Amino acid sequence: MEPFLGSEDLLIDMAELFKVFGDSTRIKILCCLFDGEMFVQELADRVGASQSAISHQLRLLKQAKLVKNRRQGKLVGYSLADDHVKTILGMAKEHLEEEP
Repeated sequence: MEPFLGSEDLLIDMAELFKVFGDSTRIKILCCLFDGEMFVQELADRVGASQSAISHQLRLLKQAKLVKNRRQGKLVGYSLADDHVKTILGMAKEHLEEEP
């Protein structure tokens, strides 16, 4: 069986996507959003980081198409972009909890 290989561009894009998962604050944000939409201040309180730090991380997550946002007056709510993000997080957790 031939190993999974995509085009060079696809492999570069995949590497960039996985880099986004390389920060524990971003992982915490994604986990907080697992059950639904949250506002920036709610995320800051839950994660234990400043609102500006959370906003910066959300910007990176949005650029990577992992989260989406919705404006509600002056507030901006964030949620996971789609079920693929839940699948990626779930598989990572399952892999790490697996017995050798």
